[in-house]
Amino acid sequence: MQRLTVGDEVVVIRGDDKGKKGKIKKVIEEKHAVVIEGVNVVKRHLRALPQRPGGILEVEAPLDWSKVALLDPSTGKPTRVKFKVEGDKKSRVAKSGAVIPEQTK
Repeated sequence: MQRLTVGDEVVVIRGDDKGKKGKIKKVIEEKHAVVIEGVNVVKRHLRALPQRPGGILEVEAPLDWSKVALLDPSTGKPTRVKFKVEGDKKSRVAKSGAVIPEQTK
């Protein structure tokens, strides 16, 4: 189980986009990064090819996951995540004690 998963609501705590909130679109474990909707938007320049026109696209770039904090579902504030094991069930828990629900795909 990961601390951050696709669909979690997070807030950026460091960098140019500090304070922005959004949902996680993608988790890249190899790079320890996440892609968040509407955050860290960069411009990609595409050369024209016979199959498609060229142009400038705005896309979300990956952001290191140490720069984001999960939003507590009960208070709406940034929080750290810990794990709680009850029997054979493992769940994510916020600092306030609220259980963070698992996202369904």
